[in-house]
Amino acid sequence: MRKLGCLGLLAAIAAVLVLFFAVQDWGGRGPLAGKTSFTVPDGASLAATADRLQKQGAIASAYRFKLLARVFGASTGIKAGEYRIPAHLSQADILKLLQGGKTLQRFVVVPEGLPSVLVRERLMMAQGLTGAVDVPEEGSILPDSYSHQRGEARSAILARMQRDMREYLAAAWSHRKPGIAVTTPTEALVLASIVEKETGKAAERRKVAAVYSNRLKRGIMLQADPTIIYPITRGKPLGRRIFLSEVRARNDYNTYAMTGLPKGPICNPGRASIDAVLDPENTSALYFVADGTGGHVFADTLAQHNANVAKWRQLRRDRGI
Repeated sequence: MRKLGCLGLLAAIAAVLVLFFAVQDWGGRGPLAGKTSFTVPDGASLAATADRLQKQGAIASAYRFKLLARVFGASTGIKAGEYRIPAHLSQADILKLLQGGKTLQRFVVVPEGLPSVLVRERLMMAQGLTGAVDVPEEGSILPDSYSHQRGEARSAILARMQRDMREYLAAAWSHRKPGIAVTTPTEALVLASIVEKETGKAAERRKVAAVYSNRLKRGIMLQADPTIIYPITRGKPLGRRIFLSEVRARNDYNTYAMTGLPKGPICNPGRASIDAVLDPENTSALYFVADGTGGHVFADTLAQHNANVAKWRQLRRDRGI
């Protein structure tokens, strides 16, 4: 009996030791030397995932990982997606990561005012996406940060960008202020693209929109410099001063040579510029010019405007421009 008791004690000690080392192995420092991205395909099993984790060096043994996962926490399934695994992450934390579904977030960022040729460039440069896209219609993209997963089609991201613009424009139009200068959502989008290019100051956006709205209602040329540049570069920076011949050029966009709105948008305007056009500030201003601080000074009459322009030119001379 004493011998059996000793054997039982030894077995119990052995079991405790096995459990101790299993816990140490499961929660201990992993072998991964540096952070890595790891993708769990749709429908992947725990066994297949363990084999791929071992091949990428995130765990030492797929067999031990599967065994210990069953003991310590495999009741919750793993979720498909791309994950960022930090260096030396334990097996326990790797399983929690894959079960939690906190996948790696990748983004294509479209700033307000970005022209469609550059939207396409950003999509084509985004790593992990598949397929190619053509340059989308100008003004059809809603500026925002668009998340995506590795392997997603560029065409799917583009479709989401365009859907968001359609939905936002429709919702904004339904809340437009009565008596505004534009008569259709398309016209609102065109004017918003000009406002977007003319000012980056949020505080004056509605006033810039009001100036152009006032000019439209009176049949005065908009005379917006960005509309001169658009047919030359399709919205990319010109990189130089505008030539007099370009100011006089007759085309579907140059608002120095035509009254009314240009043929179409000259960029992809953001929400705030769309909102400004649909609810412009109540002002009689018809002119504005840069004030040297990144904003503009506004005027109701041509005489006031000419005086403001003279001040701006003197400021440029003082700065050696």
